Amino acid sequence: MTGRSIRAAAATAMAAALTFGAAACSAPGGVTGGSTATDSAVVGIAYEPDSLSPLLGYGKDGNSKIFDGLLAFDRDMKLRPALAAELPEVSADGFTYTYKLRRGVKFSDGEPFGAEDVVFTYRTILDPRTNNASRTELDAVKDVRAVGDDTVVFTLKYPYAPFAQRTVLPIAPEHIAGEQDVNTGPFTTKPVGTGPYVLTGWSKGEKLTFKANPDYWGGAPAVKKFTMAIIKDDDVRATRLRAGDLDGAVLPPNLARGFKNEPGKKTYEATTYDYRTVTLPTHHKVTGDTAVRRALDIAVDRQAMVDGILDGAGRPAYGPVPTDSEWFTEGTERRHDLAGAKKILDEAGWKPGKDGIRVRNGVRAAFPLWYLTGDKLRQDHALAYASDAKKAGIDITTRAGNWEVIEPRMKHDAVLAGGGSPGDPDFDQYLLLTSSLAGDGFNNMAWYDNPAVDRALEAGRRSGDKAERKAAYDTVQRELVKNPGYTFLTHIDHVYVVNDKWDGLTTQVEPHDHGLASGPWWNVEDWTPKK
Repeated sequence: MTGRSIRAAAATAMAAALTFGAAACSAPGGVTGGSTATDSAVVGIAYEPDSLSPLLGYGKDGNSKIFDGLLAFDRDMKLRPALAAELPEVSADGFTYTYKLRRGVKFSDGEPFGAEDVVFTYRTILDPRTNNASRTELDAVKDVRAVGDDTVVFTLKYPYAPFAQRTVLPIAPEHIAGEQDVNTGPFTTKPVGTGPYVLTGWSKGEKLTFKANPDYWGGAPAVKKFTMAIIKDDDVRATRLRAGDLDGAVLPPNLARGFKNEPGKKTYEATTYDYRTVTLPTHHKVTGDTAVRRALDIAVDRQAMVDGILDGAGRPAYGPVPTDSEWFTEGTERRHDLAGAKKILDEAGWKPGKDGIRVRNGVRAAFPLWYLTGDKLRQDHALAYASDAKKAGIDITTRAGNWEVIEPRMKHDAVLAGGGSPGDPDFDQYLLLTSSLAGDGFNNMAWYDNPAVDRALEAGRRSGDKAERKAAYDTVQRELVKNPGYTFLTHIDHVYVVNDKWDGLTTQVEPHDHGLASGPWWNVEDWTPKK
């Protein structure tokens, strides 16, 4: 639920609204998948970014295609060198990280990459004048400096354990981005990087097109042309894939099932940290009541959502941490308990009215729940949640809208939201739960305010000891049982269907964002034609 991920969805919803009527009838921009071509690929994704500048948050979790970070994640989410020649040297006290840079790397315009580009990128992101919603992710950085052309040294304020994972962030060229307004300059839509692909066009709400970088330091990709078609509607993506307009697409599990036995198609499933959750805003008389929050937390039937909505491709969610993560706190699972939910509400003074909806002190237990227009998974989750709540005597009215409509209402109205970031628990939980970020764009959308959680988040962020950090995040998860500012519903597996004409396709453990950087095309530069 980071600002980046929600804003990407917002950009898609607004820009796509003008284009998808025609898109349902024809391939994006007249481009087709080319059923026999193996040196080009067209894939269908659901969302697009609002910017392609890493200075504004694009690609911060890696796999940006246009850019490289100092490090990158491999298939197993292990860090490997990218623009750095090797993994960083870390001082014994954990305060200093030294990166030796790869020599001979050039940006796609032919200019050399060097240490000053790294310094420029990080210092610009940390500048408060830069509109980067994820700046707090680099809060630990005290200073970054170049030592000659091939060495960069980071000095931290505190021993931030997952810092190396933050350095998958893409590096921007100072000679271009440094000469423009960082927030509005042409670099935001016409980027230049060191990555395996070069952007050749971006039709907002329709498609992004790329060509292989022939001088890429990792070797020229075999897939020479790559197109990402922005197709918001799940059914339209499936139809286009079946018609041959697309070589691959991300699809809901129920639609992907229809391709299971289709010749020439292959299905890929990726486990994720991607959750769906309902925000319960503090500033609403109903959702701000702890008893209502606790009742909803056990009134909801999560397993029924996994079975019925996700067709089994997912897991119940009890917080941002998936149950199969080493950071998950055993004992914080919440079983479906409608009788228990009713008891909580009864004891808190929420009594059933004549119509079965509960009332306390003249306040009816009712509130709206917004979800993103056209997102069937969110719609289905919202309807199921409202149905479960009704059985406990809480009346939820589901409403659809784009983010332009939803955002101004988030302080008081509930939202069916999504989020999730693999790896360290700090990556998602700090932005989601810390009270100082309440009302900061799409961070802490529920305006959650829990001093015990704030203290634990800071302890987890600042400690270099894994046992201490585990204890801190255990505290966070237990506090969410006592006072759940969100009702977490499911963790969703991502499903992709791709034409079976290349070798080298794999998936990683994925974040909430899926499309531009995830899916089997996370490593499209390594695909090779089947022989």
